[in-house]
Amino acid sequence: MCLLLGAAGVGKTLLVKRLQKLSSQDGKGDLGDPPATRPTVGTNLTDIVAHRKITIRELGGCLGPIWSSYYGNCRSLLFMMDASNPTQLSASCVQLLGLLSADPLAEASVLILFNKTDLPCYMTIEEMKSLIRLPDIIACAKQNITIAEISARKGTGLTGVLRWLQDTHRTSS
Repeated sequence: MCLLLGAAGVGKTLLVKRLQKLSSQDGKGDLGDPPATRPTVGTNLTDIVAHRKITIRELGGCLGPIWSSYYGNCRSLLFMMDASNPTQLSASCVQLLGLLSADPLAEASVLILFNKTDLPCYMTIEEMKSLIRLPDIIACAKQNITIAEISARKGTGLTGVLRWLQDTHRTSS
């Protein structure tokens, strides 16, 4: 199981839809126009086939207070942040710290996704790393943490996300 978490409106649903399409095309081909999405109320389960079936459980950002109810059986964690929304960054950082300190997630591999890099007002990865002190967070975390810049809308960086999921879930059942 892979958990997909992040604040409301960061692009989690669009990411899942894009990854599903990308995996059905073996990571190649044009993704086309982004599909329509609505805010997730509750949870969405999506299977992606990337050499093997990987189930992604997306939890709506409004469910933050009860995310811990879903930590069991979590092999990997995709944590999404909005690179175009500096006012949301500190709240997202607090959520990330809570996730990284949760015992049930101590063994999970973590991919932090900086989304919406296609927007003209986005912060660079260096700016975001500095603002949330990401090097310090990574140094103190028990988990193996990877970071990536993506645009779920345009599809930029999604092949790398799919590859990370494949590598992380290579030996899982």
